[in-house]
Amino acid sequence: MQTSLHPMLNVAIKAARAAGALINRASLDLEALRINTKSPNDFVTEVDHAAEGVIIETLLGAYPDHGILAEESGRTHGAKHSEYVWIIDPLDGTTNFIHGLPVYCVSIALAHRGVVQQAVVYDPTRNDLFYATKGRGAFLNDRRLRVSRRTRMSDALIGTGFPFRRGDNFKRYVKMFEEVMQQCAGLRRPGAAALDLCYVAAGYYDAFFETGLQPWDVAAGSLIVSEAGGLIGNFTGEADFLHQREVVAGNPKIYAQLVSILSPYTRVIKDDEAIAAPPAAAAEVTAPAAAAEAPRKRAPVRIRKDDAGEDAPV
Repeated sequence: MQTSLHPMLNVAIKAARAAGALINRASLDLEALRINTKSPNDFVTEVDHAAEGVIIETLLGAYPDHGILAEESGRTHGAKHSEYVWIIDPLDGTTNFIHGLPVYCVSIALAHRGVVQQAVVYDPTRNDLFYATKGRGAFLNDRRLRVSRRTRMSDALIGTGFPFRRGDNFKRYVKMFEEVMQQCAGLRRPGAAALDLCYVAAGYYDAFFETGLQPWDVAAGSLIVSEAGGLIGNFTGEADFLHQREVVAGNPKIYAQLVSILSPYTRVIKDDEAIAAPPAAAAEVTAPAAAAEAPRKRAPVRIRKDDAGEDAPV
């Protein structure tokens, strides 16, 4: 473990553990859960709301002038125009949770001017704490993380996530799935993207890809991957992935090969969509190494701050 953790990381860890304890207690009596449907196949429980509440209370208790971008409450809490924004998914893998499948986690990231600086992903069922501070490496509990060293797609184990919301392009995904499946050693889909990214960082997977993800699904995991020596970007290999609803991550060699397969399927936000995007989707998170080894097919549209309004950090 790092000898001394950054104070902001310590607060994030405290918040993640508090949420995890709440989730573990609730998992003992799933029959009592009230479950609502946000949209088809997209569930939210009172546990999501309670966990988010305890996270926000802990973070704003320490840093009351910071902003919040959370899955369930959006930007209703915290300072609206702070350069510091906490990006929170209180329970990633809600569908697994309500079925009793123990694959879910708490994800908390801190972005400064759109760049993720601190990250925590906590798996309460295994008491596994993944964390990273920008420039200081990624860790699982007290062990330093490094991505895998495999270089051939034919040897690679790759994680993915299935599209499940109305409006997701399932036919497009099936084509990607078929193409990747025939070139790798195996595909896995546990159902919690934040954990999937941590599994890339730990070397359990050689790479991961998914479409339709939100910033809170990938913000913390993205820093953990890059601090473990991995690359993360959108399907064209650009670092501009946080608001593009597509992400690919992996060790450098497999990442490059996966980008070459996935780039024809990219849906990088176009001009008209970018201008229409809400302020919360305005800034990009940088992953400097992300494009290093990947072929470039098409440059994404960058969203200028003056297009998107003042509410632009993250």
